[in-house]
Amino acid sequence: MSKDPLFEPITIHGLEIRNRIFMPAMHLNMAKNYFVTDRIVAFYDERAKGGAGFITVGFATVDEYSGPPGHIGAHKDEFIKGLSELASAIKRHGARAAVQLNHAGRYNLSVFLNGRQPVAPSPIPSRLTKETPREMTLEEIRTTITSFANAARRVREAGFDAVEILSGTGYLISEFLSPLTNQRQDEYGGSLENRMRFGIEVVQAVRRTVGSDFPILVRVNGNDMMPGGITRQELTEYVGRLIKAGANAINVNVGWHEARVPQIVAEVPRGAYAYLARYFKEIFHVPVISGHRINDPHIARELIGNHLCDMVAMGRALIADPFLPEKAKDGREHEIIHCVGCAQGCFDNLFKMRSVECLCNPRAGYERERVIERVLKPKKVMIIGGGAAGMSAAIASHDRGHSVTIYEKSSRLGGQLLLAGAPPGREEFLQLASDLVEQVSLRGISVILNRTVTEDILKREKPDVVILATGAEPSKLPIPGIDNEKVLHAWEVLGGKRWTGKRVVIIGGGAVGIETALYLAEKGTIDAASLKFLLIHQVKDTELILQMATRGTKDITIVEMLPEIGKDIGLSTRWCLMQDIQMHGVRVVTSAKVIEINAQGVIVETPEGRKVLEADTIVVATGSKPCRDLEEVLKKLEIPYHVVGDALKIGKAFDAIHEGSKVGMAI
Repeated sequence: MSKDPLFEPITIHGLEIRNRIFMPAMHLNMAKNYFVTDRIVAFYDERAKGGAGFITVGFATVDEYSGPPGHIGAHKDEFIKGLSELASAIKRHGARAAVQLNHAGRYNLSVFLNGRQPVAPSPIPSRLTKETPREMTLEEIRTTITSFANAARRVREAGFDAVEILSGTGYLISEFLSPLTNQRQDEYGGSLENRMRFGIEVVQAVRRTVGSDFPILVRVNGNDMMPGGITRQELTEYVGRLIKAGANAINVNVGWHEARVPQIVAEVPRGAYAYLARYFKEIFHVPVISGHRINDPHIARELIGNHLCDMVAMGRALIADPFLPEKAKDGREHEIIHCVGCAQGCFDNLFKMRSVECLCNPRAGYERERVIERVLKPKKVMIIGGGAAGMSAAIASHDRGHSVTIYEKSSRLGGQLLLAGAPPGREEFLQLASDLVEQVSLRGISVILNRTVTEDILKREKPDVVILATGAEPSKLPIPGIDNEKVLHAWEVLGGKRWTGKRVVIIGGGAVGIETALYLAEKGTIDAASLKFLLIHQVKDTELILQMATRGTKDITIVEMLPEIGKDIGLSTRWCLMQDIQMHGVRVVTSAKVIEINAQGVIVETPEGRKVLEADTIVVATGSKPCRDLEEVLKKLEIPYHVVGDALKIGKAFDAIHEGSKVGMAI
């Protein structure tokens, strides 16, 4: 190994790769009727230019019923031309290029199959799609194997350096492997030998088709996270057979899409699943790739340098910052914009049938459209507010060539990102705040803290343009007793400015209310270091220790008017938060209207009648309103201005950063 294991070259079956950074296949929903688009080419061109060593695109379809038309197609020769353009775009910057092939099986939706029923090994309903697939016939199985092989031929003809087979995540090959979804009675079901057969025959057919010299990677689940699914011993035997069948590298994934263990969200610690790659690396003698929540070069180096894996899969990390590899290689890691695991622009967009975007990187997916061009006549731009929207606007304005100053009334930049990063598992938002502050500093943008902008300041500074990014402020709920000294606002609690009593009632079951509940639920629990210490030394009270890892010292209740809580949270993270609420013992009262706050606590009206929820502290986590008091002053002084972020409309961090950037680019 060199001094920097991350940038030591590696060879996979004769294919030399410049570094250990692997960009895994991720669905972007940018293809058009399976054809590669200019948008896809530009997206990957940027990541190759940024220094990634090996880029895999896809997944790509093997037949017209293996995935929706937003996926890249590899099931017809007419797609080769577009694939070739994509391969060239990646390779011209020195990166290696591969295509991942897959059949979605029971994860397909009939709406994308012209009303046809999805196929699978057995007709087991999918909790993800809410549909029941049709059992594949033996003829269909053999045809599908041939389809994988033909698609691999097209990948090679298009000029790619390798092909990857997806054998995990709950898609077709893993459906054959798992006893949960394979209840066949023929040679493709029953025993492990039979359940392995489909995946092995796919790899064998691909090897015969692409020849002996073309690298084949297989992406497998190190753990399906599905109770009653395939065991580690069975998986080990399967991986060994895949290697004998022709696989040259193993890319270790984790979990099915319907598994109930968090896999991609911010609460998953960085590199938490690398132990799965280590297991395979210590058994097999092919390169092993580790992925999931590796968003920082330091973590990546630790995993490679300490022999847990041979390469690191950095997917969303390279969406957030395409130039992460180059920055890491040049010693500029402080300039990296880290993925925060929010899933707002990537996975949540896919659930909305939209193309992938990124909270942290407004240009992701818009590499050609959102090119920042320098202005001929720079202006003096005043940004009022140093939160996410303000900093994003300042960065874009500066890059246009304007003279920019940020005015922030508090003692630090960051705004509500600092509050968003307070709950357990949400610390990555503090990283984003730090990253944006660093970007402001790198550009030499003037920042004035502890300053409230007044009419006099505006008259004195005479800005050509003002961007109002003054955020939001709590609005007072019209509830009798709201002025009780026991009532706090969620922002005070999350900001660490106020203590709460033991019994806490939180009014509002949206994102802020849930995050406040989890923030308080963590109080009094065993921290990670103590938990590791006690488990290593085999302290006998294991059950009590594990209980105290999730049960704190506060008694917390969330009150929500709607029938459900968390309605404003994206699908990718909502289920995790709901699970955490239950795990931490937080009580939830829904369909409840707050009638009054008194000395006892909170009186609520529910379908079952009135209830008194006793409380030492009441936390209000609802009712924010845009704060733009300066708007009338700007109109009076006839200063052109724009309003962004929560000052314009209460929204998410994604909205604030994208709006700020768009406005900054437009000035």
